[in-house]
Amino acid sequence: MIELNQVNYHYDDFKIDFDVKITTKERVVVVGPSGSGKTTLLNLIAGFLLPNSGKVILNHQDFTKILPNKRPVSMLFQHNNLFSHLTVKQNVGLGIKPSLKLSTSEKKQVNDILANVGLDNLGDRYPDKLSGGQYQRVALARCLIQHRPILLLDEPFSALDQALRFEMLALVDKICDEFGLTLMMVSHYLDDTLNYFSRCLVVNKGNTIFNGPPKQLNQPENSLTAKILGLNVY
Repeated sequence: MIELNQVNYHYDDFKIDFDVKITTKERVVVVGPSGSGKTTLLNLIAGFLLPNSGKVILNHQDFTKILPNKRPVSMLFQHNNLFSHLTVKQNVGLGIKPSLKLSTSEKKQVNDILANVGLDNLGDRYPDKLSGGQYQRVALARCLIQHRPILLLDEPFSALDQALRFEMLALVDKICDEFGLTLMMVSHYLDDTLNYFSRCLVVNKGNTIFNGPPKQLNQPENSLTAKILGLNVY
């Protein structure tokens, strides 16, 4: 569960206000123009940014001032997810211990999670030997091995072609079911990918201007929101 209770954050002349509640195991996509505050929203939840006021409640506990590594959150970024000098197994193992001094059972966890994302035969490869889809599967595996109930994705599949993007979304959908995760994902795609989510948040100029099922974006009453997103309203 994610609750942003009158959260305010500002830098320079840009002010952000969020008041949002995401239920446990819900899957929410966040869209909006560039620079509207989408990534800032995830960073406030993850703890990489601290609000000027308001509360960040995660799974019914106040984490407003708690450091990122103490929060029940894992976050997958758009770029720079893997270390080029480490193998696939080592990159995933960082999610357990930064020292990479893993026990036998922890090494098994790494192998198991790689199998879960379809990479059980690629553990000894280095990132530069992976395809784009394989690279992001490894990064996703490192998030999952932390066993945190909230997963935040910041446009992680934007560099992939459409077929791979849909493949990764299907994988995330399956994993959320299997692990019982609460998911928030920032996206700039307004196509059929929205069908993977039960709810859509549209962020514009630091505020949430739409909060509802994705299919409602094309309704006449949401014509202003659709115009901001460049959608056709019928």
